[in-house]
Amino acid sequence: MLSKHTLKLCFIICILVMPLVACTISVGNLGSTSGTSTPTAGSNSQQLNVWQKVSSGIELRYEDWKSPGDNEDTMTILRFDLSKVHLSIGYQPSNPLSVSDWAQKEHALAIINGGYFDQNDNSTALVVSNGQAHGNSYSGFGGMLSVDTQGNVRLRSLSEDPYDPNEQLEQATQSSPMLMINGKRTQFQADASSKQRSIVAQDNQGRLLFIVSPSPAFSLDELADLLASSDLSIKNALNLDGGASTGLYMNASGKHVEIDSVSMLPIVIAVK
Repeated sequence: MLSKHTLKLCFIICILVMPLVACTISVGNLGSTSGTSTPTAGSNSQQLNVWQKVSSGIELRYEDWKSPGDNEDTMTILRFDLSKVHLSIGYQPSNPLSVSDWAQKEHALAIINGGYFDQNDNSTALVVSNGQAHGNSYSGFGGMLSVDTQGNVRLRSLSEDPYDPNEQLEQATQSSPMLMINGKRTQFQADASSKQRSIVAQDNQGRLLFIVSPSPAFSLDELADLLASSDLSIKNALNLDGGASTGLYMNASGKHVEIDSVSMLPIVIAVK
């Protein structure tokens, strides 16, 4: 039989241990109920292969693309009815911005990165922003997205239809290579490295598309093959500056997409 001293000691130990057990249980419960993850861009509604109407003239779609080499990525695609939106080019080499900051500055519904730029953030090709021209046009290669003074939007190959300095352009950005021309996959010289990719395209109905591969999944050759075999009815497609420059932003009618570039961007294409 336990002595009175032993019973008293056990009672004291129980009093000391019970709060520690209670604290452990409380901490465990808090940990299990507070694990809320932050969704990635667009993951709140990443339904595949369905066009989601965002607002008048803007649609959003996600597609899983896979190359023959088993490289795979979920593509983010925005499609615009050009009769219902306004297109412009943002250019400020002295103060490059993130895509979200560009969207705020331009009061834009959507933003994608533009063409190539050098180490001083100057465009390597012609840029026209709000009627002001900068740089020199590519000659014999590449492509150009432009808006003339009448508001007509055009995406074209510069080898098939060279830039004319007498053109009356309000907005323009050039890049390279053209990935599709008149519905056909093009041939070009490019390294086989896989990088993040940004594309601007026009489909057979004249709608404009922003297409982004946010992961370093595809080479340019793989991307051209995937575009040509896609169900997007693409007529012309131009590769934009990819890799660290790849960026896409959309914020309209409660839907939000933000794929931010690693680099700050001196050139962007804006939809308003």
